[in-house]
Amino acid sequence: MSKQVWHHGVNPNYIYNTSILMKKIFFIVLLFIDYQFAPAQNTIQSQEYPQGFFRYPLDLPPSTAGGFGEIRPNHFHAGLDFRTNQQSGYPVHAAADGYVSRIRVQFGGGGNIVYINHPNGFTTVYMHNQKFSPQIARVLHDYQYEHQLYEVDFNLQPGQLQVCKDDVIAISGQSGAVAGPHLHFEIRDTKTEHTINPQLFGITIPDRIPPAISAIGIYQMDGPFSENTPRQFLAVGGAPGNYHLVNPKVIELSGNIGFGITTIDKNSASVNPNGVYSIQLNLDGKTVYTFSMEHFAFDQTHAINGYIDYPTFLTQHRFIQKCFVPPGSHISLYPQAVNRGIINFDDDNLHDVQYVVKDVAGNTSTLNIKVKSTHLLRPTAIAQPSATMFHYDRVNQFTGPGVKIEIDPGNLYDDIDFKYEALPAKPGAYSITHRIHNKFTPIHDHYDIWIKPDVDLGNQAGKAVITGTTGVCDSCIYENGFVKGRARGFGDFYITLDTTAPYITPLNIHNGVNLSKAKAIYLRIGDNLSGVKTYNGKIDGKWVLMAWDFKTKVLSYTFDESIAHGRHTFELNVGDAKNNVSQFTAEFSR
Repeated sequence: MSKQVWHHGVNPNYIYNTSILMKKIFFIVLLFIDYQFAPAQNTIQSQEYPQGFFRYPLDLPPSTAGGFGEIRPNHFHAGLDFRTNQQSGYPVHAAADGYVSRIRVQFGGGGNIVYINHPNGFTTVYMHNQKFSPQIARVLHDYQYEHQLYEVDFNLQPGQLQVCKDDVIAISGQSGAVAGPHLHFEIRDTKTEHTINPQLFGITIPDRIPPAISAIGIYQMDGPFSENTPRQFLAVGGAPGNYHLVNPKVIELSGNIGFGITTIDKNSASVNPNGVYSIQLNLDGKTVYTFSMEHFAFDQTHAINGYIDYPTFLTQHRFIQKCFVPPGSHISLYPQAVNRGIINFDDDNLHDVQYVVKDVAGNTSTLNIKVKSTHLLRPTAIAQPSATMFHYDRVNQFTGPGVKIEIDPGNLYDDIDFKYEALPAKPGAYSITHRIHNKFTPIHDHYDIWIKPDVDLGNQAGKAVITGTTGVCDSCIYENGFVKGRARGFGDFYITLDTTAPYITPLNIHNGVNLSKAKAIYLRIGDNLSGVKTYNGKIDGKWVLMAWDFKTKVLSYTFDESIAHGRHTFELNVGDAKNNVSQFTAEFSR
């Protein structure tokens, strides 16, 4: 395999310049880390992963700002976020031999992303890069100009762009939807595309700190889980590794009970709280529930809202990890569950309930509680569901006054006692407000919603959108007298019109300006409702590549050798999802 060397990857223009001596010291340190902090032998996992095959992607002591699988709003974190000293500009290395299999540029998300397929059946992914190596950048540039797109996502052939372990493939940065500079690194199964915990491959982080436990939850599970499920939370204290209830007592429980836990982990290299690797719930010495953050599929990541106590997250902004499995959840993070982790207490005996929480390094924390099982505490009356029950494993449909919805199987995590309410129209709306159930019930994916306008929209029908609690619905169209859209959650919905074109705010360009000393053209763009869908910049009638920054919303074109000295015409067209278009034109000189 020929070695692809980026001679300019490590030069004085970038922050990091590693000497040969420092590299030797660094890899000696890594060998020590690999020996001292390799994943424990008793880590809960379904298979063994190759050790020593992948290297760390940065020449920096390993320290993370985010761990694999930690709980984030609406998703599990899919990789390791390696710190870069709060700076951009560090060389990013190929973790092993392979070939560049995919290049992606996102406005948000991972920003500038490169994927490398390796001969052992795994793929490494590198996100938020400031720029790519010249070889990768050339392939990307050609594809973007061929398709006249900034945001692209395309595959490469196996022999098209090979790389060797240690090659510099990119420069670290903060592109995409991030709060600060870092490198997001993943290891995926090439065939299934499941993302796998990199630390199981020996990409370890120094860690001598056991997980911390701060609270437990107890749920009376006499029906489907909802915001109305009776629950109590108990504070937890103790020393690292060994925890107890702040107010130790025997807890009296009756009937079907689900447990939950609030727990985080920290490693020895940073102060950031991370997610734990595994949670076990034991009853009288036998495991009834196991959660393990080994790997997951990307179409499962939104199932985090079924994994956590979602109503409590919305109302109290705290993460309670439920130690029982929703019947509609199909994620691969539950290697074991007896009766979905729900325990029936009805024998009038004293029981030992134990939580065992581990990080990927094997550091362990335990919490033991005593439970008195008694039938005397059973509720005397249980609220009866309404006539409209939605089931997690069926197609669910509802038709009301001027509204219809349809939810496919697999979008609900549990059965719900569906509620609907018609509310008065909001000012400026073209329909009444339809309250579709409530915001406390999470949806795994989109569902279809139709709303009938209360007035004739006439030739404005094509501008109609459904908006509400979760923002503007996706893919809004007018058909058969209804506005149809794809909603991401439950809440209040109504029809509005998007007749306003996107805005264009020039920052350093205006008619007649001299840009001979400028490196780029800068403008800010955005849209008030349906969102920017397209933008197209041209100089002297020829398409030019314009990058749109997620954080600043600044659109820019960086001058290259194709723009000669003299006078030029710059044109920009920006359109939204409802075909409203804005245009900006200016003459400038170089």
